[in-house]
Amino acid sequence: MLLYIHGFNSSPQSDKAVQTAQYINQHYPNVAFHQPQLPSSPHAAMTLLCELTEQAKRQEQALRFIGSSLGGYFASYLAETYGGKAVLVNPAVKPFELFEQFIGPQYNPYTNEHYQVLPQHRDDVALFDTNVIQHPDRFLVLLQTGDEVLDYRQALHKYHSCELHLEPNGDHSFVGYEQQLDKICNFIQL
Repeated sequence: MLLYIHGFNSSPQSDKAVQTAQYINQHYPNVAFHQPQLPSSPHAAMTLLCELTEQAKRQEQALRFIGSSLGGYFASYLAETYGGKAVLVNPAVKPFELFEQFIGPQYNPYTNEHYQVLPQHRDDVALFDTNVIQHPDRFLVLLQTGDEVLDYRQALHKYHSCELHLEPNGDHSFVGYEQQLDKICNFIQL
């Protein structure tokens, strides 16, 4: 199973998600590929991701994750908890520390959903923190120094013992992501 996990206020319709789906469908059509729209509640989102992962594990499928931003944070938890390989694209490291600026009304432009970020959501996200990476061999981390949303140095520090791909400039969306898909698929052993 390959599970693509989008970030905050994103969806399977984002550029990276669409590029990933097209690449997998073209090159690996037999791979069980999941790209769910995550609920806006972090607890509900992680419940869905854990259910998909546990189902794949019961079916003895290899576990593979690609997570972008907040999705990278979630993918870290899943790979550390359940095993498998994960590729993290400009991952959030401590998203619970950034929640104050998002508390209140939010709008997801991909889904046209209006919703509320609550103080409780910060605590829910903190439950999935992988403070120390116990299995660095499970991770490939793609970072760009020009990320305007997250400080790439936090990820550089947290994932220092993992396989890292650091590019100068770029942005939070990871400019040139589609050019990384061969490397991503090689790492997760598709």
